[in-house]
Amino acid sequence: MSQTWQTAPLPGFGRISWAGWGLVLARGLVLGVTTFGCLLLLLLVRLVERPAFGQARPVSPFITRFVCRAAFPIMGIRYVVRGRPMTEHGAMVSNHVSWLDIFALNAPAPIYFVAKAEVAGWLGIGWLARATGTLFIRRASVEAMSHRKLFDQRLAAGHRLLFFPEGTSTDGLRILPFKSTLFEAFFAPELAGLLIQPVSVVYQAPAGADPRFYGWWGDMEFGPHLLHVLAQWRQGAVTVTYHPPVPVAGSGGRKALAAQCQAIIQAEVPGA
Repeated sequence: MSQTWQTAPLPGFGRISWAGWGLVLARGLVLGVTTFGCLLLLLLVRLVERPAFGQARPVSPFITRFVCRAAFPIMGIRYVVRGRPMTEHGAMVSNHVSWLDIFALNAPAPIYFVAKAEVAGWLGIGWLARATGTLFIRRASVEAMSHRKLFDQRLAAGHRLLFFPEGTSTDGLRILPFKSTLFEAFFAPELAGLLIQPVSVVYQAPAGADPRFYGWWGDMEFGPHLLHVLAQWRQGAVTVTYHPPVPVAGSGGRKALAAQCQAIIQAEVPGA
């Protein structure tokens, strides 16, 4: 069988040194206290938000943003934002590289991820996703009508939705073909005037490290990957680029819209 990027040997992280374990302990402790301390605060705020505002979340997204903005200096990763998150009526689409995307994309502006239903059952990650308002869906064409209703409800509540059209994460060196199924939901008559903003997430590996260092894909385990990121003495960087929003109306249909968004994002990813 010919080798593909998915079957190629995974990045070699090597053995974590004693100094590395010290970084894991220090960074992990601060990141854990920040994340779960703020999560407790968020849940307390939701006790008031839910009965008072329903699906609208006027306060809790700012707690999520604080955690995500703090995560990068805690880990020592340089964080760069280019462009501006849209304020118009619409949604965002992005390439998907790593669990770090959740921090990178949540930090600049309040958003709500659209994730595949399986994520809800992932240990730890699924719980955090539910607490922060992630919308879980089944990626199948027969679900298009229910997607329309869900998206309409969440957008009406003032939520800025973001989804990953690749359907899975990659090694960060490529863009997989965008699946157009979810784009169909944005052509509903009740969502007239909707804009879709393409967002590029590009990671720069630490000097001398495998270019795929921050990528998390396939059967890679979360725990070991997290430990090696925390143990890295000299970190790399992540750049989030917000491109001009694309009008859904006049785009030529879901496949054309998906292809247009993919081309915009792909142009920003080196070597893709």
